[in-house]
Amino acid sequence: MEYVCDLHLHSKYSRAVSKSMDLETMAFWATKKGLNILSTGDWTHPMWIREIKQNLEEREQGLFGLKNDKNSSMRFLLSVEISSIYSQGGQVRRIHNLIFSPSIETCEKINAELIKRGCNLNADGRPIIGLSSIALCELVFSIDKNALIIPCHIWTPWFSMYGSKSGFDLVEECFGEFADKIYGVETGLSSDPYMNWQIKDLEKRSILSFSDAHSPAKMGREATVFMTRDGLEKKITFNDISEAIQRKPDSNFKIGYTIEFYPEEGKYHYTGHRNCNYFQVPDTTRKEGTLCPVCKRPLTVGVMHRVEDLAKNGFTKEVSKLNSTGVKWILDPGKKHPPFVKLVPLNEIIAESLGLTVAAQRVKDLFDKLCLTFGSEINILLKIPISDIKKIAGEKVGEGIEKVRKGEIEINPGYDGLYGEVKIWKEEAKKEQNNISSQLGIDF
Repeated sequence: MEYVCDLHLHSKYSRAVSKSMDLETMAFWATKKGLNILSTGDWTHPMWIREIKQNLEEREQGLFGLKNDKNSSMRFLLSVEISSIYSQGGQVRRIHNLIFSPSIETCEKINAELIKRGCNLNADGRPIIGLSSIALCELVFSIDKNALIIPCHIWTPWFSMYGSKSGFDLVEECFGEFADKIYGVETGLSSDPYMNWQIKDLEKRSILSFSDAHSPAKMGREATVFMTRDGLEKKITFNDISEAIQRKPDSNFKIGYTIEFYPEEGKYHYTGHRNCNYFQVPDTTRKEGTLCPVCKRPLTVGVMHRVEDLAKNGFTKEVSKLNSTGVKWILDPGKKHPPFVKLVPLNEIIAESLGLTVAAQRVKDLFDKLCLTFGSEINILLKIPISDIKKIAGEKVGEGIEKVRKGEIEINPGYDGLYGEVKIWKEEAKKEQNNISSQLGIDF
C-alpha cells in the first residue's frame, strides 16, 4: 500500500503565495494530483494555526483531516519551514529547515518559545529567525523529542545547508551535537537523489523530495511515497512516517520511492548570471572561475557544481530500467536508497503538445478531463497505459507523456533563479539550443 506525500508547502500567509492556498482548496487539489498526505505548512503564523485548529481534527496519530469532510481519506501533517539567518564560523549562514510536529500542542509550545526569544511570527508564514540550526534543534527537541527537523532544499545557493553562498560541507558542521537526529534531507528542485547519492555524508540519511509549492497547481511536482513493508493495507500515522524516515528496520512503513522534478529544470541547477543570459557547466567553472565574462561580476554558483565539489570520489554510473508502463526508474547501485522517477508536470506536457501556455483554458480543461477519467495526475504520468491516454487526450499528448516516462526529453537548464525549460520534441529543443548557442558562443 502506498501513501504519496508532499510535506513541504506554504499557506496563503506566506509571501509570494497564492491566496487559494487554504486547507479546503489544498485538499481538493490533492485528490486531483493523487496526493494522500499534505503539509499544512506555516503553523508558526498565528492566523494560520488558528485556521488549522478550526478546520482540522486528528484522525490518525499526528495526522489530520478536514472537519467538514468526514469521508475524505486525505490527511495533513503539521510542518513548517523556518528561515534561520545567523553567523557561525565567521560567515553569515542562511539555512532553511522543516519542522515536522506530531501535535498541535507541540506546535503551540514551539511558537511560544520562539516568541520568547524575540522571533516575529506575524510577518510571514515562513518566519525569519536569528537562531542557529543548533539552537533551533535544542529548542524543538527539548519540547518534543518526537518532532523531526529536515534541512530544506539542501543545495540551493542562497538558503540551504550545502548552498554555495552560505552553506556547510557537512551535516555535523551545521547541526553540531544534533547531527545524529537529522535523519533525512530534502533534495530541492535543482538536485535529484542520484546527485545526493554521491555524498558520503548522506549515505545513512533518507533522501526526501517535496514540492515547496506556493500554489495548488504546483503541489506534487516532487513527492515522497511511503509503502507498507509487507504490502498489506494499513493506516499510516505520524510515527510511521517518522520511523520510515529514520530507516528503522522494524518499522511498518518504508520509503518506497520519490517523484522528482528534472533537476536541470530547477532554477539553480547550473552556475550563471541571468541578467547577462549566461550560464556554464561545472567544468567551465573550474577552468574559468566564477566571474561573469559579460559583466565581470560574481556568478551564482549552481547546485551541480557544489555537488561535484563535495562528491569526493566522483560520480557513480547511473543505473536505470524501464517498467511495464514504460517509466524509467533510476536505481541506487549501492542499494542504500530507494529508486526514483523523474517527471514533467502534466499541464506542461499538455501545453507543449498543443502549442499553448500552461495558463490556456484548453490546457486546464484537458488536464481536468484526464484527472477525472484516470483518477489523478500521478496515475496518468506513471501508471495508465499510453493507449488509453491517447483515446482521451489525442496522439500528441499521449506521445508526450510516453517520452517523459522514458526520459526522452531535452532541457534548457536553469540557473541563477531562472527555471529551466523542458522541450519534449527534440527538433524543437535543437532550434532553441541553437538560438542560445548563437547568443552565448556555446557549442552544444
